[in-house]
Amino acid sequence: VQLQASGGGLVQAGGSLRLSCAASGSIFSINSMGWYRQAPGNERELVALITSSGSTNYADSVKGRFTVSRDNAKNTVTLQMNSLKSEDTAAYYCNAVLRSSREFIPRNYWGPGTLVTVSS
Repeated sequence: VQLQASGGGLVQAGGSLRLSCAASGSIFSINSMGWYRQAPGNERELVALITSSGSTNYADSVKGRFTVSRDNAKNTVTLQMNSLKSEDTAAYYCNAVLRSSREFIPRNYWGPGTLVTVSS
């Protein structure tokens, strides 16, 4: 199983970016998909996640600015980030809690980080 993310980059404060992530491989089921981020010197933190039923959870710092969505048929998750601030600068990691066809219980899978830099 692999998670492949795309869409990071450099943007001015107030701008927008969209991150996308696709899960591929021998997947039996996916419980949730989402995004975490880690800024230098900080711990990794939840940004947003969405369950297979469509329930969402957002960090307070991004509510009203970021929107997470998911395509269950394609095993993809998208994070639309609007009104970006300098404090959103971080490496963003795609996450999926899923069960592969070779496992009996779901576990965390992570994609490689994609860098988002917001200039003020």
